[in-house]
Amino acid sequence: MKKPDAEKIYSLLLRRYPRACDSSAMVCRGAPFEVLIMTILSAQTTDRAVLQVKLPLFSTYPTPSALAAADAEDVESIIHSLGYYHAKARHIIGASQVLLEKYGGEVPETMADLLAIPGVGRKTANIVLSHAFGRNEGIAVDTHVRRLARRIGFSNTDNVSAIEQDLMRAFSKSRWGDLTDLLIAHGRACCIAKKPKCDMCPISRYCRYFLRLRKK
Repeated sequence: MKKPDAEKIYSLLLRRYPRACDSSAMVCRGAPFEVLIMTILSAQTTDRAVLQVKLPLFSTYPTPSALAAADAEDVESIIHSLGYYHAKARHIIGASQVLLEKYGGEVPETMADLLAIPGVGRKTANIVLSHAFGRNEGIAVDTHVRRLARRIGFSNTDNVSAIEQDLMRAFSKSRWGDLTDLLIAHGRACCIAKKPKCDMCPISRYCRYFLRLRKK
């Protein structure tokens, strides 16, 4: 997709979802440690479910040192409702231990250092860099972004790494951080997986899926 069309899509989505990028209720907002832990916990579950464990988790383990010393079973009892809680407890405890051992208890600000933390891949690292530090090193590609990138026409592949590169080429770097939030908002409200609501879509005239559907 041409960059001017991508920018128009960005502007239209921002107009439709003005609070998508700055809502205080968003899971992955706050201090860097909270952003890191909540992003790890958000995999394969809903924002609502993760928000429900945020207060009990951080009131019990407010710092990396507290979480690093936690008993795994105690952490599991708090995050049990999220699913995959054994692995997630192990990841967030391990991540906290790495923060203490390697980074003085602080969340690092580089992609390479974040990727060395247990449970952190490029998606999580991109979210932490953007939401905690205001740095755009890449674009977080979750299930919504992956689906919309192909459907709208930003990418022709199903490979997450390739989709990220396609999106980075299509959009100005200043847009990268907020783009994920806008596409997620659109994917949840309008461009849903099974039956997208094309009749109420603000970007349908730029969408490959809709244009092909109209031709048929």
